Amino acid sequence: MAATLPMIAGALALGIPAAHAADSPGRDSLAGTKPAWATAKADKGATSDSSKVSARVYLAGRDASGLAAYAKSVSDPSSALYGKYLSAAQVQQRFGATTAQVTAVKSWLKSAGLKVTGTTQHYVTVSGDVAAVEKAFSTSLHNYSKGAKTYRAPSKTASAPDSLNGAVLTVTGLDNAPHTASHDDTLPGPGAAFKNAGPFSSYYGSNTATTLPSAYGKKIPYAVQGYTGKQLRAAYGAGKYTGKGVRVAITDAYASPTIAFDAATYAKNHGDQKYSTSQLKQVLPSDYTQTEACDASGWYGEETLDVEAVHAVAPDANITYVGAASCFDDDLLDSLSKVVDNHLADIVSNSWGDIEANQTPDLAAAYDQVFQLGAVEGIGFYFSSGDNGDEVANTGTKQVDTPANSAWVTAVGGTSLAVGKGDKYLWETGWGTEKASLSTDGKSWTSFPGAFTSGAGGGTSKTVAEPFYQKGVVPDALAKANSATGNRVVPDISAIADPNTGFKVGQTQTFPDGSVQYSEYRIGGTSLASPVIAAVQALAQEARGGKAIGFANPSIYSKYGTKAYHDVTDNPTGSGLAVARVDFANSVDATDGLLTSVRSLGKDSSLSAVKGYDDVTGVGTPANGYVQSFTRSQGHH
Repeated sequence: MAATLPMIAGALALGIPAAHAADSPGRDSLAGTKPAWATAKADKGATSDSSKVSARVYLAGRDASGLAAYAKSVSDPSSALYGKYLSAAQVQQRFGATTAQVTAVKSWLKSAGLKVTGTTQHYVTVSGDVAAVEKAFSTSLHNYSKGAKTYRAPSKTASAPDSLNGAVLTVTGLDNAPHTASHDDTLPGPGAAFKNAGPFSSYYGSNTATTLPSAYGKKIPYAVQGYTGKQLRAAYGAGKYTGKGVRVAITDAYASPTIAFDAATYAKNHGDQKYSTSQLKQVLPSDYTQTEACDASGWYGEETLDVEAVHAVAPDANITYVGAASCFDDDLLDSLSKVVDNHLADIVSNSWGDIEANQTPDLAAAYDQVFQLGAVEGIGFYFSSGDNGDEVANTGTKQVDTPANSAWVTAVGGTSLAVGKGDKYLWETGWGTEKASLSTDGKSWTSFPGAFTSGAGGGTSKTVAEPFYQKGVVPDALAKANSATGNRVVPDISAIADPNTGFKVGQTQTFPDGSVQYSEYRIGGTSLASPVIAAVQALAQEARGGKAIGFANPSIYSKYGTKAYHDVTDNPTGSGLAVARVDFANSVDATDGLLTSVRSLGKDSSLSAVKGYDDVTGVGTPANGYVQSFTRSQGHH
């Protein structure tokens, strides 16, 4: 595990390039380009001069601090600029890099002996040998041990000539440790089929497991078969809204070859509205890379879940799926930029991420720039908060996930949801599962309640400063957990995520006999919460006459403590909650036997859902009245 990153100069936490320290005269240092793991102790000596390097030099644009300031004002309901969005062309004209800046950056790189291999409005790509890179960025590249492997990295922070006047935001690729995202979910393996064994409940509590041992002093219900759109719409107060006229984008890596068929079949099976022509579109790269490193087919279920969940909750919204060429950050950034540069949607759901310790400040700056450009156009980004609770069981260190930790995105946490008879909302708990198996004699649960398996990601960032919209809402005990000045706390809002109270999806999969067929299963993860919240935001945007909500956090926090939210706690009924779950040992059928377990709800590692704001569910989940609260004009008072 990489050591956690040191606190960066406050400015960078808002995505403004940090003050250019004069490490060497005549140079502007590019903060964060020397990774935390490149320590003297791990140093294995200089990288060979003839080794090849490919790098991306990100452009800061003509007014980076102005961009951050405009992004804040345009998103803040109490600002005079609220909702005064700019078009993609206006954004590029006002904040993008000038032709002169691009020319100057290119001639600096070429003069050092690097080859410019491409240019976009966001970055210049270069390749060359180590010697040329060292000359251009005034650093030396060494090999460092990181865990069991050895990677290349700068031995001191890279810099650019100050004659470029801050035209360079950062450079990525000087270190070659993998920067990848994994999809946050509880999915079956690559392309292989997954089915749930019954018995099930059709709604929460409909089928009691009378023959199984009690838990928390009573007989418990079987897990639901998987909620569908009708139940989720009722739980989160959709009312008559359908997301008509609203555009939602989804980003993931790769693309499921059967998505159109699967989405149409699923909608038909569950009484969801039929997709109209061109309601579901895909924007895909010309070729894919890193398919083995990223387990490409493992992303198909992710896309399927995201598309089907958005359509189930917002049946009239237009959905554009933007697939990345790989699960590496540069490719995911390209997908996000496509959405912004072409204004493909106003709401973007992203069910992927990594741990904060793997996020380097150079990449954080590049992500934040895209999120700010989006905010200025009226585009809001929603990210899953993660599926490993406080990450201690997973990584040994308490930390949050990224990019959900960015101050410029809406981090979506997770709950366990109980929808009762007649689609009635009963309660939610924070999502956190402890699992105990049925004893061999069937009379007890072995070491009940068992070990933590998964739960909503949350907690306090170590690198991102406390954003203005969290002040006065997030308790100091959370905000100041890592520093006296305060940090970003995750999540902001939440929705259904527990796979034991999960959503049903339909997907074409490969069965053990080699046949490929459509089949349905129950799934969860904050990968479900993110598209559900994105869909609810589509309903809210329709409710306010189609006007984009943009970066939603200032609005979300301005409604804190009102009836717009279900305030979720871990103990809504006053006694312990659990469901019984039966699984196929081989994931497909009963030939290898069944596994019976009890899953306790509301036990998220060291994180707790309590009254008020908390680091499992944020301000809570949308209640009846949330969508409608956007109909009242929100503007400058």
